[in-house]
Amino acid sequence: MTFLLEQRTEARSQIPTSNFRLPTFPNMAEQNFVDYVKICCRSGAGGAGSVHFHRDKKTPKGGPDGGDGGRGGHIILRGNRNLWTLLSLKYRKHVIAGSGVGGSSGNKFGADGEDVILDVPLGTVAKDAETGEFLFEITEDEEEKVLLDGGRGGLGNSHFKSATNQTPRYAQPGEPGKEEWKILELKVLADVGLVGFPNAGKSTLLSVLTAAKPEIAPYPFTTIVPNLGIVQYRDGRSFMIADIPGIIENAHLGKGLGHRFLRHIERNSTLLFMIPSDAENINNEYEILLRELELYNPELLDKPRVLAITKSDLIDEELKELLKPELPQGIPYIFISAVAQQGLDELRDLLWRTINTDL
Repeated sequence: MTFLLEQRTEARSQIPTSNFRLPTFPNMAEQNFVDYVKICCRSGAGGAGSVHFHRDKKTPKGGPDGGDGGRGGHIILRGNRNLWTLLSLKYRKHVIAGSGVGGSSGNKFGADGEDVILDVPLGTVAKDAETGEFLFEITEDEEEKVLLDGGRGGLGNSHFKSATNQTPRYAQPGEPGKEEWKILELKVLADVGLVGFPNAGKSTLLSVLTAAKPEIAPYPFTTIVPNLGIVQYRDGRSFMIADIPGIIENAHLGKGLGHRFLRHIERNSTLLFMIPSDAENINNEYEILLRELELYNPELLDKPRVLAITKSDLIDEELKELLKPELPQGIPYIFISAVAQQGLDELRDLLWRTINTDL
């Protein structure tokens, strides 16, 4: 059986042919991770109010008793903590709610239209597709918010009787439903988000600290979707860590799918900056990463930050001491090596303290 060579990103197209390898079966986590969908929503129309007059064998000419129509069905988003992707909505381009039923005699209300409830992962943001306006965000399990409301039911003729018009022969029609395009974006929720350039060792660290099995390879953009893992701490305590795809310079302008990657950082409470020890200028790389976050969303600078100097097994203690004066000021730092298992316990302690500083 002949396999085609993988073509993952433009960066990989520059890899020398000697580095190509036969592809394995597709990574199902990457294929199934969907963090952006655009769907057409159509809410239900409201039912018409009824025009009716009470009649029975004892009342040949009774007053108006037309009932109200039922409201049209809503389209509702509901948070589900067991979901981690918008995959279920990827191929569902049209979502249509039921229409309300018209009112009837005896002041009977029509039934409401059937609502459509869409389960989404926590951290899902809803926006208007035409204006880009932020609508709301789902952050809690079982939380429900109306994405598109149905039309109101019309009033029956019993509402329009008066001293001068005791037999109104009209009622309100139901409001029509709405049809609008909506955008749903997922922002990964985690206690710690890993921030760094491609090949900074983020996926390797995640695989060592947690049970997650991200793809690891010696070329840029191995990670193209966020990976989540649970770090087991002391006394049964734990915290969640997210491996965010690598950031490149000008990511805030969308370069390298920057917007898609950067939005996942917004929902992380603590940012762990990772810069390899063999970088030409650690402080310069840190400033570039910090500037990209600031230009994308200045509020990201308010989050607690920790700096990890990765691949520290490549340098000795003397070189570490020489590097310390050149490190960024005002941010706690630690030298680690995921491969050599160096500094990992200290890193867990530092992250735990940082996460729980304000608790």
